[in-house]
Parts: sequence; C-alpha cells; structure tokens
Amino acid sequence: MSELIPLVPAPLGPLRVSGRPLHNLRLSLVIPTYQERANIQVLVQTLVSLLDRYQSGNYELIVVDDDSPDRTWEVAQALQGEYPQLRVMRRQEKGLATAVVRGWQVARGDILGVIDGDLQHPPEVLGQMLTVMDGGADLVVASRHIPGGGVSSWSLGRRLLSRGAQALGLLILPGVVGRVSDPMSGYFLVRRQALAGRELQPTGYKILLEVLGRASLTRIQEVGYVFQERQQGQSKVGWRHYLDYLHHLIRLRWSKLTEARKSWRHFWRRITHNRS
Repeated sequence: MSELIPLVPAPLGPLRVSGRPLHNLRLSLVIPTYQERANIQVLVQTLVSLLDRYQSGNYELIVVDDDSPDRTWEVAQALQGEYPQLRVMRRQEKGLATAVVRGWQVARGDILGVIDGDLQHPPEVLGQMLTVMDGGADLVVASRHIPGGGVSSWSLGRRLLSRGAQALGLLILPGVVGRVSDPMSGYFLVRRQALAGRELQPTGYKILLEVLGRASLTRIQEVGYVFQERQQGQSKVGWRHYLDYLHHLIRLRWSKLTEARKSWRHFWRRITHNRS
C-alpha cells in the first residue's frame, strides 16, 4: 500500500489572501466539504477530466474539509496518489465561507475559484467560465438567474425563499448585492489580485457576498448554469444559514458606512488644511 501524501496544514490568523502565488499555476479551485464522502471521488474525477482539457498541468484542486464525521478528508487524501493535482486540508474550524478563504490562502494559482462538493454545481460550466476570464474579467459568477440558468426541481417555497433573501440583500446592501444577478451563488472564479492583501470577514456560507463587498473588481461577468439536485447525502442549508446571511449583510453594510465616514473625514481634513 502506497504511503499517503500529507494533508495541507490549515492556516491560522487573519483571513487574508497573499498577492503572489507560491507557484505559477493558472487556476486554484477550492472544494469546501462537510459530510461529502459519497460525492468527493466522483467530483474530483469529473473535474480532473474536464480541466485536463482546458488547463492541463496548470491547475490544482484543493479540498478543504471541516473535520467531517464521515471522514471525507480521508477519501480525498487517498485520491492524491492518482491525482497529483489534488491537495487536501482538514481543519477544526467550521463554516463554508471561511473554508474557502483558508483554501485560497494556500492556493498557488493566479485565478481563485470555488465549487460545491455535492455535485450540485455542474463542472462542465467551468470551461465557459475560464474562457470568460481569458477575456479580462476580474470575477466570473455562475448564475441561476440569467439565460441558460435555472434550478432543476426546486419547490415553490424554496424558490420564494431564495428570491426573498436576494430582495432583502438588495434592500440592505444594494451597491454590493446588485452587482450580479445571483449574489447567493457559491460557484465563481476571481482574480487573486482583486483580493490580494484584503482582510476578509465572511459569515456563514455566502462567500460571494464578501468578495463583492471587499474585492477590487472592475469587470464582472456571469455565465448561466442549472443548479442540480443532490444525488447523495443531505442538504445542509437551514434557517441558521439564512440568519448568517442576514448577519453578513448587516456587517458589510456597517463596514461600508465606516469606510464612507473615514473617507469623508479625510476629505474634510484636507479641505480645512488647505484653507489654513
């Protein structure tokens, strides 16, 4: 039996992404997992097959597992011998959004991305997303709410809840949430330089909100995708996640107001100094 490749140590401290990758890879795609033992092998195999056609030898997959009771990280770690593009992190923290950032902190690519570990994000959309990135976008979001996008078999209640959460976001933080059609998407690519050096403070599971609110983004584009129903395992989205979403909106709103006040004070000091 071959020796297992060691796990990647989980970073500690502030959630800040470095400006320069350790190696000159094009893409680092993070897969945050919790209780995804039944899905992770199929997802890794599918992603490698696809990305070998688009970025052969120039990408990495980073599984970041939140110490799953089903030991998802063990399945992923065992796959590394077959897939050298794969790196695996097991951490004791909890939370999808922070798991993504911890993965980005050890990433070696110029483009940072995230895809769910439950096969609900179709991997084949990545090819189109990478093509759009080649056109100069800073952020490419896979959206359910533009032509080509949708949800496979959501109930009316789930659709209303999702749209209601988006409407609430537009009310609280229109300048951030309104930048894309699907601000609750968990499937996107972003240029490392857009995040470099910025301390992120995500809450819950909507990491895209944090990227939209804090990254330096000039050009944002979207690609349609159809959200798939989970085939294995159980959904982890509950009411607590929507409360986390509300908390995140309020915190970002307060941060924006604080930044605006600081800018105004700085402007006023300059004006009064020039007059004296």
